[in-house]
Amino acid sequence: MNNHHQILEFNCILSKLADHALSETAKNKCLSLTPYFSEREAKKHLEDTTQAKRIICEAGSPPLSAMADLEKLITLTEAGDMLLPDQLEKFMSFFSACKRLKQYLKRAQSASPKIGSYGSSIIDLTILFDEIDRCIRHGRVDSAASKELYNVRRKSEQVNDQIKAKLTTILSKNKAWFSDSFVSFRGGHYTLPVKREHKNNVPGSVIEISNTGGTCFIEPSSVSKLQQEYDTLEIEEDCEIRRILYTLTAEINDALPDIRRNIEAMETLDFLFAKAKLSIAMKAGPISLTTERIIRIESARHPLLCPEAAVPLCFTLGGETRGMVITGPNTGGKTVTLKTVGLLSLMAQSGLHVPAEEASVFTMNNLFLCDIGDGQSISENLSTFSSHMKNVIGILEEATDESLVLLDELGSGTDPAEGMGLAIAILEELCNRGCLFVTTTHYPEVKDYAIHREGLENARMAFDRQTLTPLYRLEMGEAGESCALYIAQRLGMPDHIIKNASSAAYSTKKLDASPSDPHFLFHPSPNPQASIPSPKIVPDLPAKPVSSVSQQFNIGDSVVVYPEKEIGIVFATANEKGEVGVQVKKTKKMISHKRIKLQVSASQLYPENYDFSILFDTVETRKTRHQMTKHHDKNNMIILEEGSKEP
Repeated sequence: MNNHHQILEFNCILSKLADHALSETAKNKCLSLTPYFSEREAKKHLEDTTQAKRIICEAGSPPLSAMADLEKLITLTEAGDMLLPDQLEKFMSFFSACKRLKQYLKRAQSASPKIGSYGSSIIDLTILFDEIDRCIRHGRVDSAASKELYNVRRKSEQVNDQIKAKLTTILSKNKAWFSDSFVSFRGGHYTLPVKREHKNNVPGSVIEISNTGGTCFIEPSSVSKLQQEYDTLEIEEDCEIRRILYTLTAEINDALPDIRRNIEAMETLDFLFAKAKLSIAMKAGPISLTTERIIRIESARHPLLCPEAAVPLCFTLGGETRGMVITGPNTGGKTVTLKTVGLLSLMAQSGLHVPAEEASVFTMNNLFLCDIGDGQSISENLSTFSSHMKNVIGILEEATDESLVLLDELGSGTDPAEGMGLAIAILEELCNRGCLFVTTTHYPEVKDYAIHREGLENARMAFDRQTLTPLYRLEMGEAGESCALYIAQRLGMPDHIIKNASSAAYSTKKLDASPSDPHFLFHPSPNPQASIPSPKIVPDLPAKPVSSVSQQFNIGDSVVVYPEKEIGIVFATANEKGEVGVQVKKTKKMISHKRIKLQVSASQLYPENYDFSILFDTVETRKTRHQMTKHHDKNNMIILEEGSKEP
């Protein structure tokens, strides 16, 4: 596909179009659709779409056939192969669809005489359909297909019944000989399941032996003659079936010219009705095509966007105005506008309806040339710029006065001054070429150039300054702003930074603007953002030395706590603050060493390596601690809280 068409996402439209077609040929025709360059031909195909849509709206969906594998079956027929019953049924299905479609088009004659006339080109194959239907039923040749087949099948059934009756009699008379009480069908023969030790009691041919070897499936000699007769009848039946199938295949072969004509008509109608179904699905309609260099779009929307969310586009270009420069904030809809203009022009020139008012007019273009860059990367500015310039150079080499050129962010991705200069020079060249073109930009110099250059017009994407949201509405005749400074200020950027940014971008002229000026930026922010406290770095300072006096207390010492003069036991040595952990009346406290006096040291009260957890921990805590030394259990947990009272 043409790369410019793909950039405009015309391939997505063709994919949707192909989804509405049934036959493989029609699908391929949809996917390979390209714009027509003859005004008469383009208008003809556009009118075909209109009439097909009118028929569907009045008569309902057409009874088309997918014609799956029909071409392969035709090839087999031409090669002289015999068609099987299921293959003949596929032809029957096609013949039936042709008959229904012929009747459908006859009813639609009043809505569209032109498309309705296709019904007369469809050959009635009812006679051939009836013959196949008489011979083929439920995927097999029916006994009524011929008298010979009926007779041979009737005889086969009679012989078959005689064989089973004889075997049943033998089975019932000598039950001890057999491992089962029923007749088995093995290897195309009716047999009896004879026990291995009794196989000599049943004269006949061993057809099969069970996996265990305990049962022999024997065809008794008494039914051999009947079995031979049955086999002969099966051969006769098969020969008669093949004769009937070859006869039907020959009749198909004789009707191939008519079948091919019907296939061609079916594929043509499939393509036409696919365009109509796409129009209905997209809520599109017919528009006017002209060779005059004018585009007038009324209430259009991009066909790949949700209809409920899309903002209608009104756009006019042509006549004295050959080019348009669109400006506005990022994500404001500039690129979507470019693609909408290009894609709808492509669709209209390809004979498709577009989602726009019927009053819309589209000019015929010899080339659709575009450079629309999506997903640009700041880290690849140079390569992005080089790529865009290569595209633009190619566009300038091809563009004529009958081309439509669409350029997105012209001159971006490089030094702003040089990019701006290139943008103006390229626009000047396009003006001299006389082509219709639309470009988007953020350069104020390009906007000024469009104001003073004859044949150019500015347009902008509307933006709601109160909600900071784009309105996606194109406003013709006025230059827009990128609104970057305004958006930054509304989002809380400090005013002094905004002033410095404006001074750097526009000099100090804008700082002196009157507050009544709609472009005045520096009204004090109505809701200045409060300063948000920031986190502070906490340095890792060396710990203060612990008093040597506090170090004299050891775990288990008996001490006196002043001024209460309470007796307690030390459970934790002094910390960096000089506080010692003392348990008084089963309550743990951190007390300054200055308030504590040693009464009796632990070495005098307890033996060496004494387990002080007996004094300070509860029985439950000690038990949990003991379990934790043996194995890990996520449910085991000890909570130590300073000053907590033990239960």
